[in-house]
Amino acid sequence: MSYLVLARKYRPKNFSEMVGQSHVVQALSNALGTQRLHHAYLFTGTRGVGKTTVSRILAKSLNCTGPDGTGDITATPCGVCEACTDIDSGRFVDYTELDAASNRGVDEIAQLLEQAVYKPVVGRFKVFMIDEVHMLTNTAFNAMLKTLEEPPAYLKFVLATTDPQKVPATVLSRCLQFNLRPMAPETILEHLVQVLAAEDVAAEPQALRLLARAARGSMRDALSLTDQAIAFGSGTLIEAGVRQMLGSVDRSYVYQLLDALARGDGKSIVEMSEVLRLNGLSAASTLEEMTSVLQRMAVLQAVPGIGASDDASDPDVSETARLAQLLPADETQLLYSLCLHGRGELGLAPDEYAALTMVLLRLLPFKRVTGTAESRGAVEPPKKPLPEPRLAAPVAVSPPVLRAVAEPVPAPVVPVRAVAEVEPVKPVELIPTPSPVAPSVSVEKLTPMLATPLGDHWASVVQGLISAELIAALVRELALQSELQSQEEGVWTLRVERQSLNHAGACDKLLQAIQSLHGLHGLPDAAAAPALTRLLVEVGPAVDTPARRNTAAQTERQRQAEEVIENDPFVQDMVRQWGARVVPGSIRPLAPASTSTSIAELTKPI
Repeated sequence: MSYLVLARKYRPKNFSEMVGQSHVVQALSNALGTQRLHHAYLFTGTRGVGKTTVSRILAKSLNCTGPDGTGDITATPCGVCEACTDIDSGRFVDYTELDAASNRGVDEIAQLLEQAVYKPVVGRFKVFMIDEVHMLTNTAFNAMLKTLEEPPAYLKFVLATTDPQKVPATVLSRCLQFNLRPMAPETILEHLVQVLAAEDVAAEPQALRLLARAARGSMRDALSLTDQAIAFGSGTLIEAGVRQMLGSVDRSYVYQLLDALARGDGKSIVEMSEVLRLNGLSAASTLEEMTSVLQRMAVLQAVPGIGASDDASDPDVSETARLAQLLPADETQLLYSLCLHGRGELGLAPDEYAALTMVLLRLLPFKRVTGTAESRGAVEPPKKPLPEPRLAAPVAVSPPVLRAVAEPVPAPVVPVRAVAEVEPVKPVELIPTPSPVAPSVSVEKLTPMLATPLGDHWASVVQGLISAELIAALVRELALQSELQSQEEGVWTLRVERQSLNHAGACDKLLQAIQSLHGLHGLPDAAAAPALTRLLVEVGPAVDTPARRNTAAQTERQRQAEEVIENDPFVQDMVRQWGARVVPGSIRPLAPASTSTSIAELTKPI
């Protein structure tokens, strides 16, 4: 006896055996029970979700005569009468299945429609089932429109397609449409357990989970993969064998990668990528598995306890929950996006494993600065808070320009709402800082700005370096973002917040620039500072940097400018009488008459 594959052996014979399509089963069962039958049905959905199966069950329901031969239209075909058995075996004369992929021309459709004029031979209804109907030509579609709209009472059309977008609207409007959904992995897993129990095949739960995920919503694919796995494992389904057969990546590798990413361990990431290469595991599959795990992690982070009802026997549940607590929510979202878009980059790189490594390492530059003061060396506590920045003279503000915008209103006259806009002017520029200073702003939110004993001296040095154009680019950024910690025996120690600024080449150039400035003009407070011979840079919290002082002074100028506008009598009168408002962000302080004022003078109290 020839072997019958699982996908055919366990094809549902009635609506009660259908899996994962309850919305379609309910609608068709109610229609059959009340005999409110449409003349044309269109079933859409991806491969292996039951389109052809539903069509055959519907044909049996329409033609079933019951075990005693006296039955009528029913939602529960008996499965034993001549009509039911003949439809199941594919020899029922009044049920015709046409594959539109290979019979797509007008001649084939015309030949089919010629049979429509004849009444059923043995059944109650004649049923025409056209599979992959979207493959028909436009001429073939036009040829069937009239019959499809007004068929004889004994004729029913059943159309099936995986791509309803290609079906003309004229055909869609003549059909009752049902969309069969892809099945959830949990639904497929439950059905596989029942099938293997009936087949008396031993299977590990994790092996079945792999098959359910690999099916991607198709029950037919799941049963076909199960057939293959049974043959691969000699009648037994074990996780290792199924994973090898599918070529999927063991999730233990994924968990190790995510753990290394959470710790910012670039070395482990590179080593794990090399392990994947040596084992021949797919880079695309790795990113796919990571995307799946990251999605579950994001759900757990957004809605804690959402997975409490998950299968406790699934080891992925506990491991995913652990990683969800280890990796910050914002980094989870970022890494999900990187993995999702990284799959498209694998084909562009000459080596997919190198591309995989780059995708994973891309997260590390976005990691927060980690480490404590103890791990980076002792930090001298600040002596006193920085005095509140004040300007040496009242800030000059451009005169406000007011425009009233009014609409005609009916009598009685009511106040017209106006918009007051202040003309923006050139902002103050204390130290010519480069444009990308966003990191200093974010650091400022984390650490309060406090004065240090050497802060004024270092700010003056940096001002002199920039004025003399001795530093630029990365060296200038290093000087602006650093704090002078000590000046001992000709060795100056600087501290920066970001490791990326601690670059040996930049440090050497900054040392040469300071020595050149000393030779040209003499350093400020040179009598109190030993001659500079060496420059050290460490990473740690920096509370008094030139950039931070610059930001504080700019903030104070902006505050005073806004205060001048708000207290202006004309502006207050416009706000009070006409409901005017100052456009947010339109006020800018004017630059002082002299731009060579040092930071120390600009931050000195009035």
